[in-house]
Amino acid sequence: MTNTPARNTKVMNRFDLTQRLVAGLKDEAVIGGIGNTNFDLWAAGHRPENFYMLGSMGLAFPIALGVALAQPKRRVFALEGDGSLLMQLGCLSTIATLAPKNLTMVVMDNGIYQITGSQPTPAAGHTDLVAVAIASGLANSSWAADEDDFERLIAQSKQAAGPTLIGVRIDDKPGTGTTRRDPVQIRERFMHGMGVRQPL
Repeated sequence: MTNTPARNTKVMNRFDLTQRLVAGLKDEAVIGGIGNTNFDLWAAGHRPENFYMLGSMGLAFPIALGVALAQPKRRVFALEGDGSLLMQLGCLSTIATLAPKNLTMVVMDNGIYQITGSQPTPAAGHTDLVAVAIASGLANSSWAADEDDFERLIAQSKQAAGPTLIGVRIDDKPGTGTTRRDPVQIRERFMHGMGVRQPL
């Protein structure tokens, strides 16, 4: 992959990108990080294979890693915000070490902690999250230049020999929907979607 520096990429819309991803899915798992990331996942197309995180900031990539290792024949996508990833940067080294080839991570970077009042994150001006991923051992990491490039990188990740991280710069528009906050139902539906439990 060619690495496009973040400053040279188009500012895109999180919901539009999420819709583009979901439109091409079959039985792939998708882990949506807290807040607007999973609100948009919910609104883009509710599926049993979607896992919507509630109140566990920074754990989308670690949870997705667990799913990818447990189900190596299933493609797993993880959607995370920049502020959340900054809380769990160490997971990038762990993912690089374990190297599941069925894991694709998307970091939605708007440079703010949007849910808590739009305070700027360190990624806003000082930390290039794709460069951090590459330095952590995730060589298959790059910024998406625009929407078409995002779709190309997603398709390419499905054939990759190791984990993929895609950085996207997004605007500050709020989430489109609101996830139904029922942890038990979210868990049970997801476990059914993964084929490890019968529906209630």
